[in-house]
Amino acid sequence: MRFLKTVTLGAAFALAASAVMADKLPLGNISSYLNAMTTAQGAFTQINGDGTISTGTIYIKRPGRVRFEYNTPDTGLVIAGSNTVVVYDKKSNQAPETYPLSRTPLSIILAQNVDLGQAQMVTGHTYDGTATTVTAQDPENPQFGNIQMKFTGPTPELRQWIINDGNGSQTTVVLGELKTGGNLANSLFDVGSPGTVNR
Repeated sequence: MRFLKTVTLGAAFALAASAVMADKLPLGNISSYLNAMTTAQGAFTQINGDGTISTGTIYIKRPGRVRFEYNTPDTGLVIAGSNTVVVYDKKSNQAPETYPLSRTPLSIILAQNVDLGQAQMVTGHTYDGTATTVTAQDPENPQFGNIQMKFTGPTPELRQWIINDGNGSQTTVVLGELKTGGNLANSLFDVGSPGTVNR
């Protein structure tokens, strides 16, 4: 009788594990979803490393381009383009901060060809019953940190990412509903000029 119970319980656990695994989005599906995202825009909420919260609008144009426009009272603007990230502070008299896009884990999402199956890129792939979380890093430069991306399914939708940079700082970006497709002017991602968005 004890043996029968053990077998029955084992089968039940196997079925439960199988159900959970079925809901975890495969890396190939997530890669295909990101590669198909040519343009996107929507609202975001950002939780900064010091616990403060910022809001704004994000514009994505793959490959290689993203723009974060922050709402007041924040005065920041972040533009990635031409393999460069530029951080503007409209109230500062200082020159904008500039650094290579390749030094931020966000470059993984913005790559020409996203391949999460690449060796040593994905260091975590979990499912919590609601979302699939993928932790990824540049396998050639793990010292630049990693990005944790949360996707809901069954068709992948990017909902959130957490960037852990090489300096130990963590920034969380929670996305509203992204409007994908459509045309976004290249001038929005001109790292030499902040430009404006026609709304």
